Amino acid sequence: MTVAAPSIDRSAWAQGRLSQLLLLQHYQALAREERELPAFADVGFRVFSQNDEDGVLLFVFGLVGFKTRVIVELSAGDGIECNSANLIVNHGCTGLLFDGDPALTARGQAFYASHPAVSGFQPRLATAWITRDNVNEAVRGNMFPGILEGEAEIDLLSLDLDGNDYWVLEGLTCIRPRVAIVEFNALWGARRAATIPYDPKFRAELTPVFYGGASLPAFVKSFARRGYRLVGIERHGFNAVFVRNDLAPTRLPAVSAEECFQGPMAAIVQAVLAGDPDLTRGVMARPWVDV
Repeated sequence: MTVAAPSIDRSAWAQGRLSQLLLLQHYQALAREERELPAFADVGFRVFSQNDEDGVLLFVFGLVGFKTRVIVELSAGDGIECNSANLIVNHGCTGLLFDGDPALTARGQAFYASHPAVSGFQPRLATAWITRDNVNEAVRGNMFPGILEGEAEIDLLSLDLDGNDYWVLEGLTCIRPRVAIVEFNALWGARRAATIPYDPKFRAELTPVFYGGASLPAFVKSFARRGYRLVGIERHGFNAVFVRNDLAPTRLPAVSAEECFQGPMAAIVQAVLAGDPDLTRGVMARPWVDV
């Protein structure tokens, strides 16, 4: 089966890449000159990401810098609308991107095979159903040569499984990301460190309210045990960014889950949930595990 690659406007890509490189240099200059930095809510934008993640990640890497330029994303869908694509296409990164749907993986492979930005070194898109028990084997079996030697350091881990995210993170030990971005379940706000019971076959339930994933406090606990701090969430209140404690601690200070939920968009989501108890009662009555 031949998969058609999405069309690429090379002129628009080149112009967009130049704009982002100038913005990246601006962030680097602000940090170097110890000038005031913008807030997380002001740096977000979308090129390939679902929400504001592209802009937030560009800002973070403007402050901590790139090192390996290697990304691992679980799961990346078609690898086009995801958190890795902008860094791959516009900033010289490469990636190991997983998804459980072979049709989506094939679509992403066709896109990158035809994109001029990665013609010499394409990211790897692998089809796999990721669980707590197979995640290390999957990453090791598909990783670029040499990356898992020494400290096994990569620049970015992106985690958005809509299910066993917390448990997969707990099981993932073969890489040491400098930055991580994870989608969390906003239902619990900043109150409870909770996740679903582990089930390797779990599939998310999307209505009437999302059942799956883990709360932001649950991820804060898991990352803290690994030596990472929460530095913010994108303004829509779905994705949180964690940075390793040895990187840019003054430029990207730790923030609490409570502070994150004071942002306007996140506060609106919480107000909607609180204002309609019937909306959330059913899903909150489903099995949850405190961690």
